Amino acid sequence: MAVVQQTGNLQHQMASHTEKVFQWINELSNPESRETALLELSKKRESVPDLAPMLWHSFGTTAALLQEIIHIYPSINPATLTAHQSNRVCNALALLQCVASHPETRSAFLAAHIPLFLYPFLHTTSKTRPFEYLRLTSLGVIGALVKTDEQEVITFLLTTEIIPLCLRIMESGSELSKTVATFILQKILLDDSGLSYICHTYDRFSHVAIILGKMVISLSKEPSARLLKHVVRCYLRLSDNPRAREALRQCLPDQLRDGTFTACLQEDKSTKHWLTMLLKNLDTPTGPGADPRQVGIAPLPS
Repeated sequence: MAVVQQTGNLQHQMASHTEKVFQWINELSNPESRETALLELSKKRESVPDLAPMLWHSFGTTAALLQEIIHIYPSINPATLTAHQSNRVCNALALLQCVASHPETRSAFLAAHIPLFLYPFLHTTSKTRPFEYLRLTSLGVIGALVKTDEQEVITFLLTTEIIPLCLRIMESGSELSKTVATFILQKILLDDSGLSYICHTYDRFSHVAIILGKMVISLSKEPSARLLKHVVRCYLRLSDNPRAREALRQCLPDQLRDGTFTACLQEDKSTKHWLTMLLKNLDTPTGPGADPRQVGIAPLPS
């Protein structure tokens, strides 16, 4: 009898919880109640497995989330974004990340080109905390997309400016933003179409190689095992392309060859293994007298 009563209580609590979630979703359509609803729903992302379909299929919700994003545009240029504005829009972005990562809503999310609404945030360069939080949360939405390893995600991203945006953040962002941006580039490279796209022209390859090279030099002065892992993985994947491999023989930073990162990699077996594989790939000639200029990619200037 007690077990039945407990089960009944649990079901009642779950029903009440779901009802509350739907109430908050409905409140997103009302500008006066939206801020509280955004905050409450962003807290429930992990505990409500079907929150993404609930959000996507409810009337007016996606429009309300996009309205929150567009409302911030005037505050990014000139850079007047406040901490309160940043926190609020980041709660909306957190809900979009939930939609982006759910298998039932991801395709529709891409088809609606929702990620493009985030790109103005990735263009910002202000170093203040509100802007850094905004960039990091926006990168998190793209990161959630590429984490799924779905071909349609990479196909979509390659039609946009995400690679140059990530490269700029990799060069000048905070360590955390650099890490997420490099992870996104890594995931694009790990897809065959992404690798082919980046290695298709010298300009694309050289832009990526130059930024990765600058990151290695920076990491040699301020080591970060987490960031180094993604940088090495990007280099290793580039070395799978014959033309890029020839160019990397000329432009791979010395710090990756001379043991600079030995201490940093001591506890990281996977990155150490990737670096060993990379150096092995570059030490194996593809043919007698191979020259990067003969395979279509000139050596990078030092």
